[in-house]
Amino acid sequence: MRDQRVLVTGGAGFIGSNLANELAERNEVVAVDDCHLGTPENLSPDVEFLEASVLDEDLPTDVDVVFHLAALSSYAMHEETPRRGARVNVEGFVNVVEQARKDGCDTVVYASTSSIYGSQTDPSPEEMDVTVNTGYEASKMARERYAEYFSNHYGLSTCGMRFFSVYQGYGGSEAHKGEYANVIAQFADDVANGRSPKLYGDGSQTRDFTHVSDVVRALELAAEHELDGIYNVGTGESHSFNALVDLLNDELGTDVDPEYVENPIPEHVYVHDTCADSSKLRAETGWKPEIGFEEGIRRVCAVYD
Repeated sequence: MRDQRVLVTGGAGFIGSNLANELAERNEVVAVDDCHLGTPENLSPDVEFLEASVLDEDLPTDVDVVFHLAALSSYAMHEETPRRGARVNVEGFVNVVEQARKDGCDTVVYASTSSIYGSQTDPSPEEMDVTVNTGYEASKMARERYAEYFSNHYGLSTCGMRFFSVYQGYGGSEAHKGEYANVIAQFADDVANGRSPKLYGDGSQTRDFTHVSDVVRALELAAEHELDGIYNVGTGESHSFNALVDLLNDELGTDVDPEYVENPIPEHVYVHDTCADSSKLRAETGWKPEIGFEEGIRRVCAVYD
């Protein structure tokens, strides 16, 4: 993307700030965030920042492209405040897209989630059956349906991206999220500081860990190609939490054992394994992950050198 005016909601958060900073090198970027899970300190001086809610009625939506990343983004958040979760994730999405549509924007790229696939050890394609077991998943599925409405009724390009375990270390933009930071950042900080990372169950659960720089590139390509519909963003490779801790110890030169604890999340809700089939995104944009798992862990651990 180049020489466009862009809105990034959730723009001071983890993925949002990485995207906004990258886009600001070639575009005029406005980042909107209520600073619940983000901080303007994550943003470069080239990004215009506005502290506001996606529920506000006077957002700066006179843009060429909207990247809607704002969300309450965990199971726990929606269990604690279900109505707020629905308002922010669903009503906030509709509010932003409707304002942008009225202001002449016709390209929206938004965050969905891979959690709706449930536990899958084989790569999950977009066309497989999905299910909803949590308020978080329900809110993201509702987004996808509203996006379908905006596409079919108004002709907008609305691209939903089902992210798979996006990560970066605390040296990036995750420290502000605390307990809601990605698991790699949390485990790395534990191991580097001699604390035992807490693994649920026996640590055999697996994730398709996808580096944030690859996710940012996928978002940008989705806008450039004006994609419409649902697309997975993941590597197609999965690694267990046990393997993750071993690799962190190897990279940091430590010998910290994990602590295995009872999983506080109900079994029918907890996603034990994830793996992406991103062939659809690759076929339509040429995207493929460039940061391998070991290289990603090296980058995470570099801050502790």
